[in-house]
Amino acid sequence: MKSPVHRCRDTEHGRGQSGAGAGNNYLQTEQRIPISKDVITSSSASAMWFIRDACGIVCAVITWMLVFYAEFVVLFVMLLPSKSLTYSIVNGALFNALAFLALASHLRAMCTDPGAVPKGNATKEYIESLQLKPGQVVYKCPKCCSIKPDRAHHCSVCKRCIRKMDHHCPWVNNCVGENNQKYFVLFTMYIALISLHSLVMVVFHFLNCFEDDWTKCSSFSPPATVILLILLCFEGLLFLIFTSVMFGTQVHSICTDETGIERLKGETGKWGKVPCWKAMEMAFGGPFSLSWCSPFAGLSCKKSPQEHITVPQGEIIEEDVIEIPLT
Repeated sequence: MKSPVHRCRDTEHGRGQSGAGAGNNYLQTEQRIPISKDVITSSSASAMWFIRDACGIVCAVITWMLVFYAEFVVLFVMLLPSKSLTYSIVNGALFNALAFLALASHLRAMCTDPGAVPKGNATKEYIESLQLKPGQVVYKCPKCCSIKPDRAHHCSVCKRCIRKMDHHCPWVNNCVGENNQKYFVLFTMYIALISLHSLVMVVFHFLNCFEDDWTKCSSFSPPATVILLILLCFEGLLFLIFTSVMFGTQVHSICTDETGIERLKGETGKWGKVPCWKAMEMAFGGPFSLSWCSPFAGLSCKKSPQEHITVPQGEIIEEDVIEIPLT
């Protein structure tokens, strides 16, 4: 069986330009068939998902270390030495709750299958099992040998085609796609909130230390206290800006029903877009409720089918564009 890696053409960039079908109306992108998600669900949909990418793993570890550093400075430099017990309890509980939700969202975004299409299902037997109508066209990814549903793109890091892929984020060591976009949005939101919260506490702590004796406002020496607070201030400001922008772009992508990669490739207008609120409900798993803010609430409208669907085995077809004959 030939490897598709060395094929010279990727259909994502060359749809409609394939040799024999260049002048055939049946090969127009607008007639590409939408393939049901239930049909292409992988057998590993409920299994543990983790991308073995060195850069992504390092970035994910750095993310957790930065949150733990902020936790250390907030607790041991600012809150525990505070003279106000109420101030320490309220801010400590709020910061820890937000940090916990941020890390939980990060873990869900990293370990959730973003919507990967099963590898190697581009076989004659599988296409026949789809029971397509004459004249309909399907596309094969030459890199992972899978039949590509509408709005799926290949990720070179995950080495899979991902449904509604927005982008690959090294900070969560995963693609942001149809199944984990909610968790990525929550991750950026909670990181932005703890960054803002830490910045506010740093400002108040500096003001209190200027009014009072520096040796009494922290259990660390004044130089160490200043260095720790400045580093936290720099970290908080940097991540507040970064995650706020990411949060805004993700919400915009959901509301416009257009992923980042679709916008970059100019693929807009090739599918029926849904209204903003409906798109939000689809991304967050149902009608508006507190579960939208919870990384522990599953996406109820995106559950895997109860019965496993076996993909017929066979030899991978050579063509990247497959047209059902008019017979």
